[in-house]
Amino acid sequence: MSNLLSRHLCLTTAIALAMATPVLAQETALDELVVTAQKREQNMQDVPISMSVVTGEQIADYHQTDLHDLMNSVPNVYVQRLNAADVVYIRGFGSAPANFAFDQSVSMYKDGIYAGRGKQFEAPFFDIERVEVLRGPQGALFGKNTPAGAISIVTAGPTRTFQGRVAGAYNFDLDGTEISGFVSGPLSEALSARLAVKFLDQDGWIHNVNTGYNDPRKKQRLARASLRYEPSDAVDVTAKLEYSDSQVRGANIVLGPPNAAGPVTTVRYSDGNPFGYPEANKVRSTNGSVVANFDWRDHTVTTVTGYSHYDAERTNVYSTDVPALYSNRMPEEFEQVSQEVRLLSPVGQRLEYVVGAYVDRSTYDLGYYLAYNMLGGTLAGRQHSEFEQTAKTYSLFGQGTFNVTEDLRLIGSLRWTQTDKKGAYDTYLDAGRPQRAITSARGKLSEDYLDPSVTVQYDLTDAIMFYAVYGRGSKSGGFVSNSFGTVDSTFIFKPEKSTNYEAGIKSTLDDGRIVLNVSVYDTTFKDLQSSIYDPTISAFVTKNAAQASSRGVEAVFLWQPVTSLKVTASGAYQDAKYDDFPGSTCLARQPVTECNPANPASIAANNIAGAPLTYSSKWTGNLQIAHKAALTEDLQLSSAIGLAYRSKYYNADNQSTVYGVQKGYTKIDARLALGHVDSGWEVALVGKNLTDERTYNFSFLLPAPLTADPRVHKFLDEPRTVLLEASLEF
Repeated sequence: MSNLLSRHLCLTTAIALAMATPVLAQETALDELVVTAQKREQNMQDVPISMSVVTGEQIADYHQTDLHDLMNSVPNVYVQRLNAADVVYIRGFGSAPANFAFDQSVSMYKDGIYAGRGKQFEAPFFDIERVEVLRGPQGALFGKNTPAGAISIVTAGPTRTFQGRVAGAYNFDLDGTEISGFVSGPLSEALSARLAVKFLDQDGWIHNVNTGYNDPRKKQRLARASLRYEPSDAVDVTAKLEYSDSQVRGANIVLGPPNAAGPVTTVRYSDGNPFGYPEANKVRSTNGSVVANFDWRDHTVTTVTGYSHYDAERTNVYSTDVPALYSNRMPEEFEQVSQEVRLLSPVGQRLEYVVGAYVDRSTYDLGYYLAYNMLGGTLAGRQHSEFEQTAKTYSLFGQGTFNVTEDLRLIGSLRWTQTDKKGAYDTYLDAGRPQRAITSARGKLSEDYLDPSVTVQYDLTDAIMFYAVYGRGSKSGGFVSNSFGTVDSTFIFKPEKSTNYEAGIKSTLDDGRIVLNVSVYDTTFKDLQSSIYDPTISAFVTKNAAQASSRGVEAVFLWQPVTSLKVTASGAYQDAKYDDFPGSTCLARQPVTECNPANPASIAANNIAGAPLTYSSKWTGNLQIAHKAALTEDLQLSSAIGLAYRSKYYNADNQSTVYGVQKGYTKIDARLALGHVDSGWEVALVGKNLTDERTYNFSFLLPAPLTADPRVHKFLDEPRTVLLEASLEF
């Protein structure tokens, strides 16, 4: 049935686009995209940064629920979806999830609150106003840990007028329901509020023959309450509190042969309750923010107070062994408080500036529990490790824009950051024989760094702006949190630093109906933090790569020829590779004569300079077409279709040419909706991955004796899904 619905949806969308264009043929201009990438509201076309903006309407059209869906709309972005958390890569750079204590190289900010860990916002796309994706280091204004880029999520806020929406959806392929809605409006003349909720309950897409369930099964309960207090034009205060309870049972793991190309299973046969713990990933998080703006003379003072907390527990089981021979369980708890203060100058003067200070403190606790019964019971037992970390960050920052002439601007930015961390790691044997080494480690670090940037911005015409940027970004060092065998000498890894050269043109053409932006960049990372799975020792190895670089071109195209039709397209080319990585673990595609994984001296002499960065495609691109047509005075037909292309990339840390290459693909999403213009109801059919492309976001080899049947484990992305959605706005 879903195949028939998908074909009908594609055909109907194409017909609607073709026949309805003349119905609403008034010429119009594109809506201005207002962003806050430079800590003040600006038109995206005035911001000298390579960036993409995904609106809440686009997110709703394609039923995007998380960052993994977002990558279909933004070039040079890859999101790895694992049980641990989503990990974002921009221009080929990101922080692999293997070391849980990693701060991310691509930082996420939600309503101004820094999130260095994906679990802080487990379901980020929920009642969203817009998402800003900033490519390249953003060391000055976004500051903490943004050497590769930043993603800023702005949630919808309270409104001065009463409004609301309720929506329900049923997914035919995942046999699940989703209910969401919000209500917003004034409580008094100065106070307004908004309450948004979401409930999700759906099955997975991989049948587990052993348990009878379709994995991974997902349940989410989300709520966000917002208050805005505006006693005068000079003061506004917005407070938001969000709670998330997300539970995933089972995993999206399928199996393939380890030594030769062959069929990958389409089902699972895994223990659903390994060693007495259900195979699951559970995350409960609470996040709050208070953003206050005060007029002071002709300036604006902004304070951003943040709180973020989550506790999580993940249990993994692998291969086809029932009962399981090996499993791991990882409980986590994280807490962070932060405070930022900014002073913003007025615009329209010769020197415009923003200066500020930021501080945060966090604690992080991680347990790593192993249970095993291998080699016919001769190696059986339980052991675990405990990791604790406390961290403090202080920073001062500023950016000044000197308007040399009406058309020429010089922008200088600088951020000083001090980071202090303490870490402790201990391993314990709980029962039986140890399967991994019993070790302990202690460490502390104190780092400070300066991240400057210089930008030249010039208006070639009223419609075309040129910019050139030099900038640096940094990410703090840290500790190895969950690799058994860690000792003092391997416990600490160094900070990573990036340098970026970039130039671009932003143009608004055809009386505002066309936006065309193009940028070129050259980014280099030094001491790139990496955590690579080594199947020869069945462990992740965390270290600093000496140097890596990414060079490429990015383009964004928007076109609205008539009121009823909007076209969005973007594309990118990148060449991301290691320039120098001495002492790297052996790649699977290296012959033994070049690197012998059984010989420590061979590994020490190994250098994978020239190898591409894992998870990086040379080519990415997308095309989205949205159309609205008036069928009668009361009824409107809306249609949208999106295509996302990505060329091949390595999805295994060891870059195996047998099982670690994801071939290039194009995914197609579409939406067809019928709605009433005045009463606000709408019924929509939404299809995702309509051509049913099978793609894998991570692959690794699990060897014996961790499993009786060595197999390649591949994390399978969602197949084709079709859902029916009904909504009512009031």
